[in-house]
Amino acid sequence: EYPSGSTFKPIVAAAALEEGVISEDTEFLSTGGVQVDIWFFPDWKAGGHGLTDVKKAIAESVNTFFYIIGGGYQDFIGLGVDRITEYARNFGFGEVLGIDLPNEADGFLPSKRWKEEVKGERWYVGDTYNTSIGQGDVLVTPLQVAAATSAIANGGTLYAPKVAHGFEDNGEVQLVESTILNSEMVDGNVIRIIQEGMRETVLSGSAQIMQYLPVSAAGKTGTAQWSSIYETHAWYTGYAPFESPEIAITVLIEEGGGGDEVAAPIAYEVLNWWFTQYEIDASTSEIID
Repeated sequence: EYPSGSTFKPIVAAAALEEGVISEDTEFLSTGGVQVDIWFFPDWKAGGHGLTDVKKAIAESVNTFFYIIGGGYQDFIGLGVDRITEYARNFGFGEVLGIDLPNEADGFLPSKRWKEEVKGERWYVGDTYNTSIGQGDVLVTPLQVAAATSAIANGGTLYAPKVAHGFEDNGEVQLVESTILNSEMVDGNVIRIIQEGMRETVLSGSAQIMQYLPVSAAGKTGTAQWSSIYETHAWYTGYAPFESPEIAITVLIEEGGGGDEVAAPIAYEVLNWWFTQYEIDASTSEIID
């Protein structure tokens, strides 16, 4: 279980779009962060990102945008932690997915009640801000991130992941049926907007290395803080080809540093192999997919 970092942001964006908190055209000005009383919540980019809509917010991982749509700011009413975690659960976070392997972890999604009971503290807007960018007390598994990414890629259906394709008994093969966990997380148009934002991550954002693949791709980088001493965790999650996805991939490098600098290049190597050498090998082998 790990803090998700910015790989969580597409889920928050989907929730805000579905709930009508924002539209595809809503813009906020990012000038480097937001100030609430004596507390300052920064963007990762000094000086900010300028006017930002939801697609740019995903592509450039603009913290200010997610602070505002998650926790609100001044007169703007955000989602609030309850709605954020509700949609996160819809996308498979906070509970086991049911993979056919033992000891699957369930991750963790915080709540106001949990914080009051366990930490003896009230919930602050800063807690919602941190949750909105996949930090604070949010914990996920790489499998959950991959499953949510796959659901975005395929148009909005969350499947239980599986290792076994089938079983053979006395020469008779019995296939393992796919199990749908959720197919009504958000409207199809919301999924389209999130897909296009993840595509922009490759075209103009933090995963431009994916432009060198032989196919189109979409994705999201993440850099998850978890310690004041050790390096951040590096994340990349994405899928390809963009127009007709066939593979989703999630890479997590513990204490790896920046997701764009470390995890995305590794994902690139895997995807490049998949769309070149693997397909050549598969076409000449007797393995049946």
